[in-house]
Amino acid sequence: MIGVAASSASKGTVLIAGVAGLVAGAMSMAAGEFVSVSSQRDAEDADVRLEERELSDDPKGELNELAQIYRRRGLDPQLAMQVAEQLSRRDRLAAHMRDELGLVDESRARPIQAAAVSAASFASLAALPILTLMLAPDALRVASMAAMSLVSLAALGALGGYAGGAPKLRAALRVAIGGAVAMVTTALIGHLLGTTAG
Repeated sequence: MIGVAASSASKGTVLIAGVAGLVAGAMSMAAGEFVSVSSQRDAEDADVRLEERELSDDPKGELNELAQIYRRRGLDPQLAMQVAEQLSRRDRLAAHMRDELGLVDESRARPIQAAAVSAASFASLAALPILTLMLAPDALRVASMAAMSLVSLAALGALGGYAGGAPKLRAALRVAIGGAVAMVTTALIGHLLGTTAG
């Protein structure tokens, strides 16, 4: 949007660019997330199928393997075997998925859900510069969109830092500076192309 606005395009043209960018970006994020999480789900499914075969081919060996996992967690050998036997009686595959593979249904990869969340997250933040365009005076539209975008990027960076246990200020600055460089670059390109076209 900033690149198009810097080319002296009309407000309507910048709005079209913003909406198109929002839709394209949200779809791109959703597609990327779907492919990535689908690959993760495929790997999980392959592990489950392998575990099913191993349980069918060597049930006793798999029971011993499960008991060994519990021994490594601190249970004495007799109790570890009792726990393995009891859990296996209830649902052998689920016990191995949880304790051997670290997979539980609640935490399995969900490609469609991941794609929807990614698209919604992108779209909600991409809507802010569009809203800013609609509210800002024409003379300040580039500066206003840039400021709103930088504030949003800094907030996201700080949130990412907080979630990852990293310093929030450093994370915010890193994302904001990267965003600022991208905005200046697109503004220069838009200005140069607008001048050339004009």
